[in-house]
Amino acid sequence: MGTSSPGYSPGDCSDETKNNNIYRDAQMKAILNQKLVETGEREQLQEWLRAKLIECDWKDQLQAHCRDVIQAKGAEHANVDNLVSEITPKGRALIPNSFKEELLQRVRTFLAQHVTP
Repeated sequence: MGTSSPGYSPGDCSDETKNNNIYRDAQMKAILNQKLVETGEREQLQEWLRAKLIECDWKDQLQAHCRDVIQAKGAEHANVDNLVSEITPKGRALIPNSFKEELLQRVRTFLAQHVTP
């Protein structure tokens, strides 16, 4: 059954291999971000996402949640760090999956056209 040795599973790898993969992933992210910025695509993606979030009233929903959190904690106990930690998960959850999927597809298309491994 293949050439793998007994007791080995594909998930097994050394710390060095894991570190190399993490480093490679970080490099790819940096290259992608640089290309997105250089071409102006990052700005276009941000504008597209802003428009989509406005369409679905994301900001209004998040503001309402923020008010609810402040009321529940009391204004004197609410600070920026606590608010951010409380509303970030809700903010992410409120973004429709279709937006996330389309954004990911747009980035993949850009990646295929502009960044070579």
